[in-house]
Amino acid sequence: MYEVRAPRSAFRPSAIFLAIVALFVTAGVMLWQGFGHSGVNVFLFVVAGWLVSLCLHEYAHALTAFRGGDHGVAGRGYLTLNPLKYSHVLLSVILPVLFVILGGIGLPGGAVWVDKHRLRGKGWDSFVSFAGPAMNILFALVLTVPFAIGVDIYAHFEFWAAVAFLAFLQITASLLNLLPIPGIDGGNLIEPWLKPDWQRGFAKVAPFGFLLLFALLWEPRINNAFFSVVFAISNALGLPEDLYGDGFRLFRFWL
Repeated sequence: MYEVRAPRSAFRPSAIFLAIVALFVTAGVMLWQGFGHSGVNVFLFVVAGWLVSLCLHEYAHALTAFRGGDHGVAGRGYLTLNPLKYSHVLLSVILPVLFVILGGIGLPGGAVWVDKHRLRGKGWDSFVSFAGPAMNILFALVLTVPFAIGVDIYAHFEFWAAVAFLAFLQITASLLNLLPIPGIDGGNLIEPWLKPDWQRGFAKVAPFGFLLLFALLWEPRINNAFFSVVFAISNALGLPEDLYGDGFRLFRFWL
């Protein structure tokens, strides 16, 4: 009965998540007002915004799993948006943030653990995998709306540069998450529909999915092709190329 009717506290945002949101908003206000060091503020705004998106990504997985039949995600604390509750904090939080800092790449994270045997069919299994990237897509669309409607970026240049860079990260994360690689959301999305022998093969490769992703991005031709798609989508959404480049430059204030 506990799993079916989870207490309200299981859905209450954690203090850690609220603190990250507060940092995100505070850094944004400081950028808007031109208060303090612009580079530091851009750094705090982007890192906090990225952490918010990671929490929402995993929350989307968990909430969809809860609706699909795995009520145990509530007991595991996944619905509180607390990043410390994830089964792999290193993969879900630390590595993605490091890749943003070092290379400006929106690396997909993982993971909340879902009991797939409790889900009500293959459709829910795939929907759980898709829910996380869908949250990144939604976040990217929200961030790009001001540019699509022609906001005056020069009125608060550093603020809009930070927003543009964060939007660019969301676009890269959305695409990376949807790649059909075992262990990545895109691979997990198609895995339920594969034949049993293919599923067994996926299960063997899944623990090395991140390494495979790194290897693919390390290959120059694949890397160029991937970012060509990212740039094309960014341009289609009205994201100024020079602006998110300026955002990345401001973000790396220590250089």
